[in-house]
Amino acid sequence: MNGNKESTSTKNKPTHEVFQVIDAGGDNKYWNRIGAAWLHDDEAGVSVVLNAVPIDGRLVIRKAKQKEKSK
Repeated sequence: MNGNKESTSTKNKPTHEVFQVIDAGGDNKYWNRIGAAWLHDDEAGVSVVLNAVPIDGRLVIRKAKQKEKSK
């Protein structure tokens, strides 16, 4: 083993979301969610799953927002 502390499962909720950000002119930007990411257990790395790959190759990875539960 190489000692990496990769998360044992990606079945848990993603810790981060992956976006393609498209310039729509001026200050307008279109954020298209294209994947998800999970921090490794030691928080030194990230596992990423993409549903699409942007032509320009630019990705933005943001911490996933907590969704509020409905009552």
